Amino acid sequence: MADAKGSASLWPWLGIALAVILLDQFTKTLILGYYQLGQGTPVTPFFNIVRVHNTGAAFSFLAGASGWQRWFFIGLGLAAAIFIVVMLKRHGGQRLFAWALSLILGGALGNVIDRALHGYVVDFLDFHLSGRHFPAFNIADSAITAGAALMILDELLRVRRGR
Repeated sequence: MADAKGSASLWPWLGIALAVILLDQFTKTLILGYYQLGQGTPVTPFFNIVRVHNTGAAFSFLAGASGWQRWFFIGLGLAAAIFIVVMLKRHGGQRLFAWALSLILGGALGNVIDRALHGYVVDFLDFHLSGRHFPAFNIADSAITAGAALMILDELLRVRRGR
């Protein structure tokens, strides 16, 4: 139940984040169990399943660093998670915004789990066209992207309502 400030119960939003984490970790466990590093399976003319390890961040940013980036990205992910939980507590009544935050939270923690367990993030969704490949990604990355898109949509709708 939301109060006048727009806050609501935190539990449904944490449940969404947990669902993202579980789906993300389940798919990564399958990839780790069935594929060797670099091994892949063509699925369509533009999509492969491939096992890739990313020690960096988005688009392999800092992947070539000496190892310190693992702990940096774990810390950054945990700090972001704490901030997002605080935001969910304050704005849980704003449904679209809370959905966005929940997806981002689940995705961030899914990748933090990988870094903590393996020292890298397991990526496996590989889209390509005419020999050009988009960097491989995973369910957590997809959730973060969808959450960011929902956050932008929420802001655009908020601005439009303000006119």
